[in-house]
Order: sequence, then C-alpha cells, then structure tokens
Amino acid sequence: MSGVVYRFEDCELHTSSFQLVRDGQPVHVEPRALDVLRHLIEHRDRVVSKEELLDRCWGGAYVSEAALTTALRTARIAVGDSGAEQRIVRTIHRRGYQFVAPAVSSTVDHGAVDAVPGAATQSIRYCRSGDGARIAYATVGNGPPLLKAANWMTHIDLEWSTPVWSHWLHGLARDRRLVRYDERGCGMSDWDVPSSTFDDWVADLETVVDEVGLERFPLLGVSQGGAVAIAYAVRHPERVSRLILAGSYARGRRVRATNNDERAEAALDLELARVGWARRDPSFLRVFATQFLPDGTPDDWEAFTDFQRRTTSPENAVRFLEEFAAIDVSSIAEQVACPTLILHARDDVRVPASQAKELAALIPDSRLALLDSSNHLLSATEPAWPEFLRLIDEFLAEGD
Repeated sequence: MSGVVYRFEDCELHTSSFQLVRDGQPVHVEPRALDVLRHLIEHRDRVVSKEELLDRCWGGAYVSEAALTTALRTARIAVGDSGAEQRIVRTIHRRGYQFVAPAVSSTVDHGAVDAVPGAATQSIRYCRSGDGARIAYATVGNGPPLLKAANWMTHIDLEWSTPVWSHWLHGLARDRRLVRYDERGCGMSDWDVPSSTFDDWVADLETVVDEVGLERFPLLGVSQGGAVAIAYAVRHPERVSRLILAGSYARGRRVRATNNDERAEAALDLELARVGWARRDPSFLRVFATQFLPDGTPDDWEAFTDFQRRTTSPENAVRFLEEFAAIDVSSIAEQVACPTLILHARDDVRVPASQAKELAALIPDSRLALLDSSNHLLSATEPAWPEFLRLIDEFLAEGD
C-alpha cells in the first residue's frame, strides 16, 4: 500500500493511514479536522475557500460554518498552531484559508501495515484456550509490560485505525510493552466458540498470560474487562503487581437492579439490544454509540458504529450483553491484594460513577479518581484523556 507523507515543522501527515504524527508521536485528530488539514496541505499553492472546504470535506452535506471553524481550530491545536499565530494555516479575510508552512511530500510503500510509529511494531499471534477456542493476542512497544484484559468490543488489528481506540493504544504503549487480546467471539479471535461465559473470559486471560510468558505485571481492565481483571487478580495474586480499573463495575446491570423500575430498565436494555443487533438497525446502533460517547461528534458515533459492525456478529453481541448484565464479582473484590487505581468518568452515561465508588469501597488498597467527562470511553480531544494517562503513568511508576 502506497501513500503520501507530508512533512512540515515537527509534523508528518500520512495519507494512507490517515494519521498525524507530531514530534515522532501519533496524534489522534477528529477525522473531519484531519480532512480539512489534508485538503489544505494538498492545495497549499493557493487560497482554499470556505465553500470548497465544506463541499470537499463534508461531502455536500449541509453544515454551518461553525462546523468548519471547529474543525480548523482542532487541526491547528493538533499541529501546534493557533488562530493568533497562524504559522501553519492562515486565515485570508473574506477569501478562505491557506496552508503557509514550508512542507515537503514523499511517496512511501507501507506493505501490509502502515509505518506509523507503534502500528508497525505490532506482533499478532494466536493461542488456544482450554476448550480449543483460538484467541488472538498482540504485543506492541518496548519496556515493562502492561496487560490489558479484553472488553467490549475489540479488534486488535482495526483498533489502530479507529478514533475509538487508536489513541488508547499509542498512549498505553508509550515506553511500555502493551499486551492485549481479542475476546472470544469478536475481533480476530474465533467467533464460533463452544461457550462465552465469564469463566471463559477469565480462562482466556490466563491462557494469554501463560502464552506470552508474563511472570509479574500490572493489569488493566476497561468496562466489563475490569471484572475479569479482578477475578484474575484474586486467583493469581502472585502475578498481578498493580491493578487499573477504568469505567468498570463489580455488578452487572441486572444484578445491581434493586427495584422493579431498575429491573424493567435492565430487561428493556437487553431486549432493545436483541432486536437492534439482530436487524443491525442503524438507529439502534447509533443510540448505543451515543451511550458510550455522549460527548462525541456524529463522526465519532459513526466510527464507533462501523467498528462494532466489523468486530462481531449480532448473535455474539447479544450474548455478550446478556453475560455482562449478570456479572458479579462483589463477593471476591475484597480479596484483591495489590494496589489498585480506579478511574471513572464522573458523568458516565453507560456505567454510572456509583459503580466506581462501590469498587473503591470493596477493594482494600485502592484509590479512586473521577474524571471530568461523560464518555464511557475517553476520546483523544477531551481534557480528561491526558489526565487519565498521567494518573496511570504515576501509578505504575510507584512500582511494587
């Protein structure tokens, strides 16, 4: 696969992988803002009108000039420019915008994997769980290990190109060896499996640990992956040095329902999922995406929806959600023996922050940090994201 790389100041724009790299590090940029930046640099010999940018980057869809202004501001921030400095993108009064920074371009061949830092070094392998299910796992980066338990939904190959997960991978693999895997039933792991229960998920994590040869390591669990991580840490206290739980919970939605209204709401959530996923109903999938990313843009929701479609089957999706609702590790959480960091969006729509507080009360040596966000999965552009990475870095730097 070939593409063009545009180099300017300390930045590189890779067209084939649709990635921006700054000072050697990948930078996640909202896709529409990257479209605008790419169009401007490709036509840097002239002033590009607002009308042209709206037409080329929004595909003729009606949007206000405010959308363009927002995309330009996002692009400028990503490349280290600003509306006041205008070193890279200059506003030409009443005419449009022009890319004015000196830039050079070159054509490169990337082969099967694009040569963006991080993505090129990923190694994907397979192992077999006890019941024969093939589990795909990946390692990337160098340094001390960090193992991430699987969660809804993963695809260890496609994650590098989706705005839902790409910034997570680059951030977590920085100065570390990040190990992660696809849950049975989704991604590059087997979709047709004998069973897909909570115990199976814990067993798959055990299989990956043994296959990679990890002796003692920090373990990260995101969303329902947090419950899997807790169960593993309790079973194998000699191996887990530190535990990080992000957007996690001890009890699934059906288990924690305490009254008829909550039980009816949990049942309705599952029924809507059953119908919506069976029909691959776009309106349902869009609503589902907004629960995970309520502060996201329409582009974020579309990317999340597309990623889900490509990650698992409707039948498996429903099975996952049914099993998630029945999770309950509240009786064993107090047996976690390692230091634990609990991170949670303060206004999380999908998993309320009360679940993080419950975890903090159950796990003995734990600390809780609530982040200013409504997103269940933090996006790259919100202030909570660098705070999330900082807290993890500081926690892991403390060592055993």
